[in-house]
Amino acid sequence: MLVRLPACILPSSILLCLVLLLSPWPAAAATPRTVLLLGDSLSAAHNIELQASWPALLKKRLADMRPPYRLVNASISGETTASGRTRLPGLLKQYRPQVVILELGANDGLRGLPLTEIRSNLAALVAQCHAADAKVLLLGIELPVNYGPQYRDGLRAIYADLARSQRTGLVPFLLQGIALDPTLMQPDGLHPTAAAQARVVGNIWPALAPMLGAAPKVRPATPA
Repeated sequence: MLVRLPACILPSSILLCLVLLLSPWPAAAATPRTVLLLGDSLSAAHNIELQASWPALLKKRLADMRPPYRLVNASISGETTASGRTRLPGLLKQYRPQVVILELGANDGLRGLPLTEIRSNLAALVAQCHAADAKVLLLGIELPVNYGPQYRDGLRAIYADLARSQRTGLVPFLLQGIALDPTLMQPDGLHPTAAAQARVVGNIWPALAPMLGAAPKVRPATPA
């Protein structure tokens, strides 16, 4: 038995279907692009509040960008280039970053490890990032003067040579304008205080911003 619907129902049903089909669906929230930070205690809020650390300050700045970036801070106190080399593949697979900030080498240098070993590990870290289609920003570090000019100059040259040969971004010295100011350094003479963290971001941002498609707005700290 064929049942005929009232004429007034059919047009309204068709209209409703058309409205649903033509109305724009809410767009899915875009996944923020990712910056991965792999570092040691200089990036792991050593002896300061986490929210005061330079990665936390950078994280806020990246989140305020349009479109935003998210910062994944995978830094661990005591990290070396060798241990970072072991951990990085899993981090790249998990987070698929567009940019990787490598802040490693200080602990290697403080332990007096061979410069050839440090260079080999850093080169491997850069290669891993490039294989994952991620840009790289190297953060260089300086050692105390008691390590001697040959070793100190050799470590400094590693970052500059890799940046040039592997076409990475480079901040020659993370603590430029900070390390020689006792009011900005903790009693150990190795880690910056909470008051210095914004200056660390100021040293990094001019090199990082172009890699993100942003105009740098903060000048690096003046030399100490």
